[in-house]
Order: sequence, then C-alpha cells, then structure tokens
Amino acid sequence: MNMANTPKSAVNPPYWQILLAFGIIYFVWGSTFFAIRVGVHEVPPLLLAAMRFFVSGIVMYVWLLLRGEPSPSLREWGSASLLATLIFLLDYGCLFWAEQRVPSGIAAVILATIPVFIALMEILILRTQRLTARLALALLIGIGGVAILMNHSFSTGEAPISRAGAGALLFAAFTWSIATVLTKKLPLPASKPMSSATQMLSGGIQLVIVSALFGEFRGFHAAAVSWQVWAALSYLIVFGSIIGFTAYVWLLHHKSPTLVGTYAYVNPVIAVILGYFAGGETIGMRTAAGTLLVLVSVIAITTMPKQVKEPEHSKPEPALSEAG
Repeated sequence: MNMANTPKSAVNPPYWQILLAFGIIYFVWGSTFFAIRVGVHEVPPLLLAAMRFFVSGIVMYVWLLLRGEPSPSLREWGSASLLATLIFLLDYGCLFWAEQRVPSGIAAVILATIPVFIALMEILILRTQRLTARLALALLIGIGGVAILMNHSFSTGEAPISRAGAGALLFAAFTWSIATVLTKKLPLPASKPMSSATQMLSGGIQLVIVSALFGEFRGFHAAAVSWQVWAALSYLIVFGSIIGFTAYVWLLHHKSPTLVGTYAYVNPVIAVILGYFAGGETIGMRTAAGTLLVLVSVIAITTMPKQVKEPEHSKPEPALSEAG
C-alpha cells in the first residue's frame, strides 16, 4: 500500500544500501510477474496466490509482534480485511488467473495503468482533480496503449492476447485504484508494516476460502508439483513479499516517495525483458508500442502537478502502481 507520508530518516545510510534496496524493488518486483506465470502452470491460480500471501502475511505478522508492535484493533482488522478483499482477493486473484492466459510481461504493462484509473476516479467520481488538456492527453495515451495490446488485428506476428485475461487485469487495476483511495479514509494500524501484514494475512485467508469454493483443492496433489514451481512460490514469498516490502518501507524512510515510486516505470520493463529471455514470450511491434504508450502515460500522470478542486490535504495520495 502507499506509504507516502512515512518520514525520512535523518541518518543517511551508505550509498550501497540505497542501491541494493532500489535494485530489490526494481528487479525483484519486476521479476515476480514471471514467477507467477511459472507457478500457475501447475498450481491453480487462487490457491497459488493464497499460499503466497498467507505465508507472507503470517510470517510478517508474527515477526512484528515479536518486535513489540501492537496487534491491530478489531476495527483496524475490519478495515484491513476490506482492503485485502480489493487488493489480494480481487486484484491479485485476477492477476494470478490472468497469467494462465496472458504473457507475464503484458500482464505487468496492463497493471501499470493503475495511475490512469486513479486519475479517472479523481476526475469523474471524487471530483478532486480538474481535467486539464495535458492530463486528458496522458489518459488517452494510456488507454491507447492498452487498446493496442488488446487489438487482435494489430498482431505483427505476435499471438493474440486473451481478451478475458486482459479484461481481468484491467479489473484488477481498477480494484487497486479503489483500495488506494480508501486507504486514506479507513482506520488502519499506525505501523505501516503491520498494516500491510494484516492485509496480506487477511487476503491470504480469503483466497484460501474462495479457492476451496471454486474447487481448486480437488485434484491438486502437492507431490506432483515440480521443484521449479516450488522455487517460484518460495521466491514470491521470500523475495517478492517479505524482502521486497521491507526494502520498500526502508527506502521510504530515506528517499522521497516520488523517487521510490519510480519502480512503477521500471517493473513493467523488467517483466517484459525477463518474459522474453526466460519465458520465450514474444516482443513484437504490438508489445513494444503498447508498452511505450502505457509507460509514457504513467510517467506523465504521476509527475504532473495536480489541478485540485479541494485543498491538497483533503485528497488521498494515490499509490503509483502495483507491486508484483
């Protein structure tokens, strides 16, 4: 979740630690999309997501309690569970499901449209931002990029993108944008790590329940799963969730949210490149053009000054993008 208000530390850490932390959120988070694609080839998608976030959530939650962090109140658990439904059940549930049908690089690019949905929500629903000519152009560029990725006639030798998978990813981006707006309005634990841990844990539990309801446990045999998939799941848990999130929170204590948020531009590029070299995913004119337009749109939206209709302090600050 967005932690833009986290104060920066007065102590400047060694430069190598800053580079390492940025490397983690750039490359580790960018690579999680490929790890998800590896996993969903053998494990049902909701079950795979459930295992990732339940284990990550319980490990972080217990670790924080042992460090002396207070346990959330019932009201805070309720808020965390609502956000978990939007982020982990709906957003990540759709992502894991879609990666059975959509290349991992394309999935990362489509999810990079989260700032587009946030801006549209601020303009059309919340009425907290004015639609300027520059913002309108940026939104159209982003929408055009997604349209190119989903266009079956503009294939240039690439296999058509599953419209069901792409639609699920767009829905995932929309639910994340709703959660971003609600984050500033709901009572959550003051500790940002504890807030994230409770959301992951609640989301993992919800995913387990829904996975069972969809019958994903039937016919699933852990012994039949290859070591590559267990390695991918372990990578998602340890590096993608626990280490990646820790590096993200640590960076927000030492660098500006705008600088830390540059992972939103880098992750899709890493995902596309890794999908090409490690997964044999095609990069043709369609993927290149769609990715370029989406990234231009995201950079423009997240860096331009906001023309607000209300005092700035009353408006929720959007998260830049989803982390894999």
